[in-house]
Amino acid sequence: MFKRNLCIFISLLSFNFLSAEEININRFRYAGPFEIKMPFMVDCLNVKGEKYAEKELIKTALSFSPVRGSRQTVESLSQGETNTPYALHLASFYLNSDRYAKGTLCVTGEGAHEVYVNDKLQTMQGGETKLTVEPRPLEVIIKYLVKKGEEAPLNVSFKTEGDAVITAGTSPERPYTLSDVTDGRRIEWARISPNGQYVIVAMQETHPGGKQAPYTNIIDKATGNIVLSNDGRPQNMRWMPQTNRVCYTREGMQGKELVALDPVTKAESVLAVNLPDGSFTFSPTEDFLLFSIQEKGPEKDKDIQEILVPDDRQTGWRDRTFIHRYDLASGLLQRLTFGHTSTLLNDVSEDGRYILFSCREPFLSERPFSRVSVYRMDLQTMRTDTVFRHEKFITGVRFSPDGKQLLVGGSAEAFDATGLCIARGQTSNSGDGQLFLYDLPGRKVTPLTKAFDPSIDRFVWNRFDKQIYATAKDRDYVRLYSIDPVKNKIKNIPVEEEVLSDISLAAGAPCMAYWGMSVSAAQRLYTLDLKKEVSTCLRDLSQELLKDVRLGEVKDWNFVSSFGDTIYGRYYLPPHFEKGKKYPLIVNYYGGTTPTARVLESRYPAHVYAGLGYIVYILQPSGATGFGQEFSARHVNAWGKQTAEEIMEGTRRFCREHTFVNEKKVGCMGASYGGFLTMYLLTKTDMFAAAMSHAGISDITSYWGEGYWGYSYSALASAGSYPWNARDMYVNQSPLFAADKVNTPILFLHGSADTNVPPGESIQMFTALKLLGKETALIQIEGENHHILHYDKRIKWNNSIYAWFARWLKDQPEWWEALYPKKNL
Repeated sequence: MFKRNLCIFISLLSFNFLSAEEININRFRYAGPFEIKMPFMVDCLNVKGEKYAEKELIKTALSFSPVRGSRQTVESLSQGETNTPYALHLASFYLNSDRYAKGTLCVTGEGAHEVYVNDKLQTMQGGETKLTVEPRPLEVIIKYLVKKGEEAPLNVSFKTEGDAVITAGTSPERPYTLSDVTDGRRIEWARISPNGQYVIVAMQETHPGGKQAPYTNIIDKATGNIVLSNDGRPQNMRWMPQTNRVCYTREGMQGKELVALDPVTKAESVLAVNLPDGSFTFSPTEDFLLFSIQEKGPEKDKDIQEILVPDDRQTGWRDRTFIHRYDLASGLLQRLTFGHTSTLLNDVSEDGRYILFSCREPFLSERPFSRVSVYRMDLQTMRTDTVFRHEKFITGVRFSPDGKQLLVGGSAEAFDATGLCIARGQTSNSGDGQLFLYDLPGRKVTPLTKAFDPSIDRFVWNRFDKQIYATAKDRDYVRLYSIDPVKNKIKNIPVEEEVLSDISLAAGAPCMAYWGMSVSAAQRLYTLDLKKEVSTCLRDLSQELLKDVRLGEVKDWNFVSSFGDTIYGRYYLPPHFEKGKKYPLIVNYYGGTTPTARVLESRYPAHVYAGLGYIVYILQPSGATGFGQEFSARHVNAWGKQTAEEIMEGTRRFCREHTFVNEKKVGCMGASYGGFLTMYLLTKTDMFAAAMSHAGISDITSYWGEGYWGYSYSALASAGSYPWNARDMYVNQSPLFAADKVNTPILFLHGSADTNVPPGESIQMFTALKLLGKETALIQIEGENHHILHYDKRIKWNNSIYAWFARWLKDQPEWWEALYPKKNL
């Protein structure tokens, strides 16, 4: 066995402006030796006229997996007996920093070696390389060559250029970081087969750097084994309605083909050729397809454009979509709908005879600024009956299994507000999802969820057991419920995750597939036996995504506000929380009107901030859905009223009741409506030491008129209120008109192509604060919309937030100054 001396000393030197802290590394994780041999010399020179040198052996490719999986640690290695003259060794360690800092890694010695930092080969100059460390581990791997009978000791050290606290160790344990959110595998969707035996799972794998690789697998529910992968097939596999085969489209000799595939026998059959472009739905009887085919509308002039209605600013708004029936036996493509208004397929009856389709038309003189008409078409006779016309607040319609009733999703004001359950003087929050039964023969409407506090998300009327299944926001959870449409009883079905992403029901068996996340767990996929109400996990992505990750505790903390309401919340502790230590605090709250859900991954993942050394407090103030109609209705025509008071009250009480919080170092952050709340809070209090607003609204009036959806979102948040009839609200609740009251350093971030909240909302508040001489910064992310999705830009965007809070909540300006050096302009 090889041994080798790597002399290590740990010395913490006193630091001043001209000196640095140096760490001599004295323990490594080790793997080896890996014996190698000199190649056979066909010639003494290569094509470049170069001789082969022994040191070239260091370039031999070697996986780092052995050292990452090794449990062997060493303090010294020295040469020993071997049967071959050369061997490669791997030694690794991790550098951990409490802050952003720069430093120099030194690896010196006579032996041939290579140094890798986070898998990147370093160019060493005089045995040194400059590194930038952030408050997350850096993995250093040294691959070195040992020749039989020779000693070639290496010395390893790291010298810090600042006053960061740097430690070195061999444990791979680390906090949750941004790369854990951006990289790795994720479930895109999953669908269970009609007989409940198999599940199609579509995955997306993101590699460091942003490259993505989609793939699809079919999993046997009983064993959890993969019975079929897409193996070069298109990603658009789906189950056929009855026969437990998957189908997909591909380009063939005769145009686009529809192919059916048996996942067990792998036998394929072509069902149709020369299919039209467009999305399609299989009929339940498997004998025809229903295509939604887009038709181009009148083109706009490239130089000068007439905008017909506010939505006409959107790309493709003039295009229309119509329904066509494609008969699989004959290949006949029959147009079913025609006109100047798009038609949307909602459902197909179980016998394949009827379809439900809807038309949504603008109705700009009254909220919600559109009307929905729903029609039932008999595909045998083409007779089309109007189910209801110009109804408001409708989002979706489904057939009952027998086709005699409809399940309608919408908000409480639908059907002349028959589902309304709010206080006198309130206006309903149209984002609070409700369900209704609609009897086709009698045209009778029955509200199903009027007294049900959770807000309905997704819903399906199961043809197997005739029950309705729905996911719904219940406070900061998303739970699963069954609804008996006969008894009108709602039942919570226990599931294994706190927040469900989606469900898929088997058409011919009492089971479903579902997947979701929890507050400290990544995505997991399950099947659920609906009779026994027992879940079985098919895929646990936490095992790979959270490998070596240490998460801090998450605890619920609620308080009764001065308004008399219980305001729910939770807080996150750093992974190595120390009692008696004072920590900075970051407060986060909802955007839009949706509660900040109990998920590991989000736009602002709380565990990442906790891993950076913050306490994170998330609360659900008034206006959030999932707490009942009266609670969510407080969002309407409020624009910060009561909500901001609850945030301030909750923050004060949280700091008072938790002595580990440094109440002088409290920050707040939010996005979209949450970005508005951030600005609004700063006009009301100086309790925050720093703030961040992403894509926030500074002037309700300009947002109302400029954003693509400003006027339609205002149909929810400003129902019935306009700049000409509610001047006080539009002025007094807009942070811009109280910019002179802001004394807290605030960072604005905004995508330059944001079509939801125009970037001018941040620009005008930033301009106001600059003119007032206030501490502020504006970062514009070029080409990004309301969400920052580009991989590299997303990292820079997040790092800007981390650096801003480090500057003001930790008195560590180095990261911010490295990202945005001072400029003499």
